[in-house]
Amino acid sequence: MSYFDGFVIPVPTANRQEFIAHAGQADGVFKDQGATRIVEAWGDDVPKGKVTDFQGAVQAKEDETVVFSWIEWPDKASRDAVMARSEEWMKDPRMDAEKNPMPFDGKRMIFGGFDTLVDEGEGGGDYADGYLVPVPEGKKEEYRVLAAKMAPVFRDLGATRVLEAWGDDLPDGKVTDFKRAVKAESGENVVFSFVEWPDKTTRDAGWAKMMEDHKDGPGDDMPFDGKRMFWGGFRPIVDL
Repeated sequence: MSYFDGFVIPVPTANRQEFIAHAGQADGVFKDQGATRIVEAWGDDVPKGKVTDFQGAVQAKEDETVVFSWIEWPDKASRDAVMARSEEWMKDPRMDAEKNPMPFDGKRMIFGGFDTLVDEGEGGGDYADGYLVPVPEGKKEEYRVLAAKMAPVFRDLGATRVLEAWGDDLPDGKVTDFKRAVKAESGENVVFSFVEWPDKTTRDAGWAKMMEDHKDGPGDDMPFDGKRMFWGGFRPIVDL
């Protein structure tokens, strides 16, 4: 089953092209190491929330845009083997901070490893919705069942892929991290999720129908605190 490294990054909006150039080089290193796919998606429709949101997750400033990205590996063992060789591939010139400087504040970037819970569809397209969800550890199976139920709904609305992944390797950061992003409480984990669409038009139409079909709301049986879940729409700018 695929394994994912997920990232949320605050990038100065003016540095969009510099970010694309940087990612094009650095991401190539991971492809060379066996990653099956790498996507960097630029914030497009990223609402601010009352409790949590993508901006707060990385302490984004007014002149910054949030990037949602992932590295997909064949499985956890493959990913872990690559990370164990990090001293080797970090010497690649494409990873050299002087030759390929990061056009963003790396101290506020959040990252972590996630195990696949639900994965439907081949993926691809010009738009993606990204989600972060706080889920109690004891409700992992309840969440998986709900996610498996909803995935075909999104697919029927035109989504090319629905991915839900369970936090597995989530380091504590000095400034930001995934758990702080969703204000995770004791005994809670973080789900990293995305839904890919052919384009924004299909996504908007799909969401409009979804909201009409569920206008009474999701009810009280969600196995997580929906007030601390957050989401946003992103446009892929790098897809290797």
